[in-house]
Amino acid sequence: MTTTYTFDVFTSLDGFGAATGDWTGYWGKQGPELLAHRLAQYEPEQRIVLGATTYRAFAQMLAESTEDSDVRDPWVTRMRNLPATVVSSTLEGPLDWPDATVAPGDAVEVVARLKEESPVPLRSHGSLAMNRALVAAGLVDRIQVTVFPVITGASGVDPVFGGWDDFDLELLEQRTLDGRTQELVYRPTRH
Repeated sequence: MTTTYTFDVFTSLDGFGAATGDWTGYWGKQGPELLAHRLAQYEPEQRIVLGATTYRAFAQMLAESTEDSDVRDPWVTRMRNLPATVVSSTLEGPLDWPDATVAPGDAVEVVARLKEESPVPLRSHGSLAMNRALVAAGLVDRIQVTVFPVITGASGVDPVFGGWDDFDLELLEQRTLDGRTQELVYRPTRH
């Protein structure tokens, strides 16, 4: 029996995972309902799976943050304290993450093995290139997209779905958080 794998990602309406300029975390659109919902999603036991680039970005943001910054929201703290696998051929342990291990090799092989062996669900927040490969390999069971109500056409970076193959998406869940942010959960199948 295999466990489920969820690719969890934030995006602007026009499909960017981040923006330059004066945009803050969550594009400044986080609210109490979003933050409480995120914490509830990370409360159950699960294993976090990150690519090296996303791990480095998270580790740097956390190291440079203060206790009062958005980076230290309770759900992020919870995510950081869950067991994690960082897929990387360049990193070596120990990592600056309480319960993280490095899994060298190809992400498709590593995650296929984790899906077979893990007693808990797998979740990845971000890690765009890694998750693009995992979706293409048919290893992603759910794509959870949180769409923030902004267009970052001039300042957007990291196109979330740039370079992907074609996929059909079956809508499994949808919700509006804080009256403005959409969360959509899909099951992907190759088109």
